[in-house]
Parts: sequence; structure tokens; C-alpha cells
Amino acid sequence: MSEHEIEPIPGLPDYLPPGERLLWQGAPHWRPLAMRAFRLREVMIYFAVLMAWRGLMAALDGGSFLVIMDAVLSLAPLALGAVAILLVIATLSARTTMYSITDRRIVMRIGMALPITLNIPFEGIDGAAVVEHKDQSGDITLSLNDNGRIGYLVLWPHVRPWRYSRPEPMLRALADPRAAVDVLGRALAGYIQPKPVVIPQSPEEVVRGAAMAS
Repeated sequence: MSEHEIEPIPGLPDYLPPGERLLWQGAPHWRPLAMRAFRLREVMIYFAVLMAWRGLMAALDGGSFLVIMDAVLSLAPLALGAVAILLVIATLSARTTMYSITDRRIVMRIGMALPITLNIPFEGIDGAAVVEHKDQSGDITLSLNDNGRIGYLVLWPHVRPWRYSRPEPMLRALADPRAAVDVLGRALAGYIQPKPVVIPQSPEEVVRGAAMAS
């Protein structure tokens, strides 16, 4: 039995504390996750250029058509293997990831071989931004303050690329990012709204108020 199968609520390590509400849950889609997080497109382009270069070199050396094709296709097993590995990793990552938004925090259950659950309280979040892509999927990036700092390697691939000194967690490859960011925006606004200010009373006012009430 895996750790995910014994979760009391899918994506959460335990039941929510009294008063906390679960507002939204979602997971990455494997295709955009493979393309953007695991750089599948760049890997495919790399092997295509490498195969074309080998074919060109064979042609410039005066090789026959069969020699040229052999030079090109000799890299095909390596290219297909690399693409297959990235697709498998992206699929497993998508299946084992769950993002949750409550009215107090964001919970990220991530990791394949060693799953972990990260809690990002709202007081550790300075802001959130959504980026939508041509395939209709999108990513939500979280800007953290010192109260919410998490290491880059712990978050990867659920982190904004190249932000090593101040890592920014990402809810990646969401099929409907707009719905998630709307929920998050309302939750953050409700969490940080100003609380009523209670002005302390002097002892004389307390006694006078008690006398009037009686």
C-alpha cells in the first residue's frame, strides 16, 4: 500500500483542523508538464539537430544514401529512449502530484519515489501570478517571503525555473489555471482582510458599562 492510498483526504496528509476548509484541488496534466518542466521539446530538437548534422557530415564525406541513413538512424534508439524516459517521468509526476488550496494555506503533495507534503501558509505568500499558454494550460507562481521559504531542489519540478536564491513554488500545467487562481485570490483576500479593532476600555468605563447593563 502506498502513502497516497492511506491519505484521509486525497492530497492531504491528515484531516483538516477544525475551522479550516478545503476550497480547491488539482493536479498537473502530463503533456504540458513534459513539455515545459521536463523540456521534452528541447530534447527532441536537440536530437533532430544532431541527427541532421550526422547526416550532413556523412553526405559531405561522399557517403551513399544508405550510409547517410545509417548515420542518421543510428541515433534513433537513443533519441526514442530519451523521449520515452521523459514521458514516463512526466506521467508519473503528474499522477503523484496533488495541489490543494484551503482558506489558510496551499498544500503540495509532490514526489514520485519519495513523496512529500509541503505546507505553504498564507502568511508566507507575498503574491501569486498566473501564466496561461497556447494549449490552454497554465502555471501559478507563488512569491514567498521569509516565512514561506522552501529549497529549490525540494520543490523541483514544481518551481519557477532559474530562481535559485529565492525559489518560487509553481502549481504547474493546470488544465484550468484561471479557476484555481480565482479561488486562491479570494482565499488570500479573505485571509488578509483587516480584523475589527478593539479599543481597550479603562477600568472606570468597564464599571460604568456593567452598571448600565444591570
